[in-house]
Amino acid sequence: MDLIADIGATNSRCALLNDRGQVLSAEVFQNEAFGALEGVLRVYLEHRRASDRPKRAALAVAAPVLGDDVQMLNIGWRFSQAKLREELGFTRLSVVNDFAAVAWSLPSLGPQDRTQIGGGTAVTRMPLAVLGPGTGLGVATLVPTGDTWTAVSGEGGHATLAATTSEEAAVIELVREETGHCSVERVLSGPGLVRLYEALGKIAGRKISKVTSTDVTALARKGEPLAKKTLTMFFAMLGSVAGNLALTVGALGGVFVGGGIVPQLIRELEASPFRERFVAKGRYREYLDAIPTFVITDEQAAFRGLRKLLGYR
Repeated sequence: MDLIADIGATNSRCALLNDRGQVLSAEVFQNEAFGALEGVLRVYLEHRRASDRPKRAALAVAAPVLGDDVQMLNIGWRFSQAKLREELGFTRLSVVNDFAAVAWSLPSLGPQDRTQIGGGTAVTRMPLAVLGPGTGLGVATLVPTGDTWTAVSGEGGHATLAATTSEEAAVIELVREETGHCSVERVLSGPGLVRLYEALGKIAGRKISKVTSTDVTALARKGEPLAKKTLTMFFAMLGSVAGNLALTVGALGGVFVGGGIVPQLIRELEASPFRERFVAKGRYREYLDAIPTFVITDEQAAFRGLRKLLGYR
């Protein structure tokens, strides 16, 4: 048996792989119940039979993986890969960025695992890109290397968010006043959706009650004007950022949107300016028109990538 785990800032998903690479005993944990990553993994392993104790593990974590020491900024967890491997008795431990794991899964996603938004046709064996709003915003690229693929993770969620309209500029200025720097994920994330709703309310002179991202989407679906406007701007900005990513990495194989928010809002995304803003790059509109955009609907995309990391097809 092998252990795989997708460790986000809010939830952690753990599972075992048998010798055929089949996913078994998947379990989801709320991270707020634990003080550290090790606690999640220990509890999961305690729920398993002793005979199923894994010797190899692959973890996808919502953090940059730059060496032995891994720090997860959106939850405050920090761990040593070597110490974690020793304390949990693994002979092999692989730790990668969570969106790098999702990137590894992209070539295996079929029509049942994704929904295309707008036009475009993927070019075979060309770079693929993925981004996704959740507690933060993850970004990664998958590039062809010979007969295989290489995942390149990055921290694009912390790039500076640019405005396309004067109203977006006003929102960004308010966020900058609050945080000092308006990165992409300050707006394009779960907490960012709330921040965007509050900023638009302030611009409109409205007093806003305390809400969650779930509240904002629920209000939008009920037709509440400010929430609808918030979701529209959220998707428009996401389209601009996705288009920038496509241009930057030459993602002629397609741009994929994952994370915990957008797959639950596909109908709203389709009705939004997302695709128009994706292609609205002046002289490069035709270039972007040809690139397909997809929403990943497979909730275990990161598990697919971790399977490949452990050598399963």
